[in-house]
Amino acid sequence: EDGSFSGFNIVEAPIANLTQETLKDSGLDGKSIRRAKNMFALGMVYWMFNRPMERTKKFLQDKFESKPLIVESNIKVLHAGYNFANTIEALPSSYTVTKAKIESGTYRNIMGNQATAWGFIAGAEKANKQLFLGSYPITPASDILHELAKHKNLGVKTFQAEDEIAAICSAIGASFAGDLAITTTSGPGLALKGEALGLAMITELPLVVIDVQRGGPSTGLPTKTEQSDLFQAMYGRNGESPVIVLAASTPSNCFDWAFEASRLALEHNTPVVLLSDGYLGNGAGPWKIRSVKDMPDITPFVAKEGEEWQSYARDTKKLARKHALPGTKGLEHRVGGLEKEDITGNVSYEPENHEKMCFLRAEKVERVADFISKQEVYGDESGDLLVIGWGGTYGSLYTAVKELREEGKKVSLAHFNYINPLPKNTAEIFKYFKNIVVCELNNGQFVDLLKSKHDTFQFKQFNRIQGLPFKTTDLKEHFNTLIS
Repeated sequence: EDGSFSGFNIVEAPIANLTQETLKDSGLDGKSIRRAKNMFALGMVYWMFNRPMERTKKFLQDKFESKPLIVESNIKVLHAGYNFANTIEALPSSYTVTKAKIESGTYRNIMGNQATAWGFIAGAEKANKQLFLGSYPITPASDILHELAKHKNLGVKTFQAEDEIAAICSAIGASFAGDLAITTTSGPGLALKGEALGLAMITELPLVVIDVQRGGPSTGLPTKTEQSDLFQAMYGRNGESPVIVLAASTPSNCFDWAFEASRLALEHNTPVVLLSDGYLGNGAGPWKIRSVKDMPDITPFVAKEGEEWQSYARDTKKLARKHALPGTKGLEHRVGGLEKEDITGNVSYEPENHEKMCFLRAEKVERVADFISKQEVYGDESGDLLVIGWGGTYGSLYTAVKELREEGKKVSLAHFNYINPLPKNTAEIFKYFKNIVVCELNNGQFVDLLKSKHDTFQFKQFNRIQGLPFKTTDLKEHFNTLIS
């Protein structure tokens, strides 16, 4: 009535009645018949998009193998919906959707928070560790807790704490005990976890903090998406407290970045903040099912019984200290929040030692750049405009750049997942473009980070803080003004 559907062709389909008519002699009870009406709607969709129904039929046959009447009835209703769409005059002709150009394999639909949970399960498996989650429920991150709680049979331990501080502290304890330890939160909770995250940093224990960002500050927009926690992830602790920061960019690759966060935390013995957001966490996409045995191994940096070991002696390449698990004979030690002496791990208040330890911890994070992949560019490696994004804006930015390139525009995209440290080839990418624009769902936090690291380049900005993803039309319009 308000005209919001004026641009659409509205078709009234009596789905419930037609489903009832189709199955009136099936022998099913009324409740089972009503359940089948979604198959009628799916049949209509299959006709509208000119898709074969064999895959759905096979799914029904496999899932309800022991219930042939259910299989027969659902397939019958599926065909009824298809035939209805084919004969009704109100519908336009069907559309043809071309097959997606994706890597061959078996795919399933997956939500971002679910993919994140599974990525950590895979990380624990490849590291030969148990997975521990210490969590306090918060929108939009709670689904990770819900998903992991289903998998006790895989050695997953979940602990719902009384508050955010208890949640992260329980994870630190589990990390010290030898688990792959993670904690989940959103922006307000990350603020509360700040002190304990600093504790994990100074004790140099592996820990992953997952921040599924939402609109802020304070309670803000709990159900809306935003990228405004980047500065908090980078700097939201007292003292000199650098940590690794990563960002997932699609619902499906939340799996990969959860796995990568696990690898970096365990192999470098340091906290990692993994940034997701409400759009990714609650979004869904196709995910290629893979075998854990085909994934790379994770080698925790742990001291073994009998080796010469001091608690703060460091590896010369990574600058990481080896962690000795409690109970390892001859490697008894203590950790805590007081500053430690280099090599020995004794409590130290010496000025020179404190400065040295601050530099060592910072350099350890910087050296992670030697153990991560280089930044990739979609499009040409030089041109009129380089679009920069990070995290959950990937879909909108990729689509806008792809469409402009199809129009002949010299536009490329560099979308960052490694935030701290940045990939080593970052500056090399920037220098071959006439214009650079950084697009974020905040007021310019990543662009400020880039300016602090690469101050010889001129960065333009495109920012939105509306609790909504970018619109491709807005992006293309802005990019065209920069090119012209």
